[in-house]
Amino acid sequence: MRGRLTLGVDDGDWLPVTGGESGAAVFRSADATRHAKCVPAGDAADLEAERDRGAWLSDQGVPGPRVLDWRSGGTGGRLVTSTVSGVPADQVPAEDLRVAWGRIADAVRRLHEVPVSRCPFRRGVDAMVAVARDVVARGAVNPGFLPVEQQHTPPAELLDRLTRQVPRRREQEAADTVVRHGDLCLPNIVLDPRTLDVSGFIDLGRLGLADRCSDLALLLANARETWTDEEQARGADTAFAERYGTALDHDRLRFCLHLDPLIWG
Repeated sequence: MRGRLTLGVDDGDWLPVTGGESGAAVFRSADATRHAKCVPAGDAADLEAERDRGAWLSDQGVPGPRVLDWRSGGTGGRLVTSTVSGVPADQVPAEDLRVAWGRIADAVRRLHEVPVSRCPFRRGVDAMVAVARDVVARGAVNPGFLPVEQQHTPPAELLDRLTRQVPRRREQEAADTVVRHGDLCLPNIVLDPRTLDVSGFIDLGRLGLADRCSDLALLLANARETWTDEEQARGADTAFAERYGTALDHDRLRFCLHLDPLIWG
C-alpha cells in the first residue's frame, strides 16, 4: 500500500511502517532515507517532546535520527527524521547479537556518560510513578506487558508494592543518575548488518535523567527473548555488566522492570 504525504519536505512516495506499540502512524520514504511519524492533536505534545529530545541528543554526538521537519496544528503533529541505517537488534539471530553485545554495552555506556548537567529533560522515579498512578487509575494497564507471574494480580496492588519502595529508589537514583534512553529495548537499537556495530538509537520520546538501572533492566530483560536458554541469558547479563563497567543491582533492576509495564497505558 502506498500513500502520499505533504510533510514540509519534498513530496514523494511514503510507505506505511507496521509494528511498534506507540499508536502513531509511521511512514518510510520510498528511498528509505527518512521516516515520518504522524499523531492526532491529543498526542502532538508527546511527539513534540520526542522531537526536542532527538534534536538535543544529536547535539551531544550520540548517534540517532536527525530532525528534518516538524509540523503541528489542529489536526495533529508530524515529525520527519532521518533514517538510522541498519537493522533493529531484535531482528538479528542470537549468534549475531552475541557478536554485537559488547558493542551495544559500549554504546549504552557512552549514552549514559553524556554529562547530566547538559540534559534539560527528566524522567525520574517520581515522574514515572505519577504516570503509573494515572494509567492504573484509568484501568489502562495492558496485562500482556506484565511479567507472567503478575498478570493475575490487580494493577493497583502491583503499584502499591512499588510505591512503598520509592523513598529508597529516589535515594539510589540521586546517587546514580544518567541520561537514559527511557525505552532501551532491542528494537530501538539499530545495528549495521555488515559490521554489527551500533548505528544509533531510535524512539527517543522518553529520554531524560533517571537511574541507569531503568535502562539496563529493560535491555537485559528484552534480550532474554533472543537468547536460547537461561544459562546463556545469565552469561550475557554478566558479559554486558563487565563490558559496560558496573555491578548489576538485581533488586534495583527488578523494581525498574516491574514499574515499566505500568506506564504504558
